[in-house]
Amino acid sequence: MESTRITISVSRIRFIRDDWTAEFDRRAIADCVETMREEYGSLGIELELLDEDRTVDVGSYADLLNAIRLRSSRAGLGSPCLGHVIGASPNRDVVEDLRRGVGRVAFAPETIAPDGEFRRVCHNCGCGC
Repeated sequence: MESTRITISVSRIRFIRDDWTAEFDRRAIADCVETMREEYGSLGIELELLDEDRTVDVGSYADLLNAIRLRSSRAGLGSPCLGHVIGASPNRDVVEDLRRGVGRVAFAPETIAPDGEFRRVCHNCGCGC
């Protein structure tokens, strides 16, 4: 059986609003990926965590999810941002959302909307969108 590699790319972030911020703990993200490596490894799925050399301006939770991209070695997925993969975030928890996104990329990539589809999703984060 051929293994699948999922690459999780995390950009630097810069909060651009004085009246809005969110939790973004890189250590918690790295710990989550390490835990998922153990869980997914026995299923033939390898996870790689990359720090991107780019900065995303964040003014809402949707922007925060844009700072994380998921790429699979399976053909046809591209490199969608986490928000595109999961849609609305029920709890606005980046680690929880990352787990959901990786699971969807690994086991249900057909449920991810095509890359060209533009979706504006409100996460009720208080950003005013």
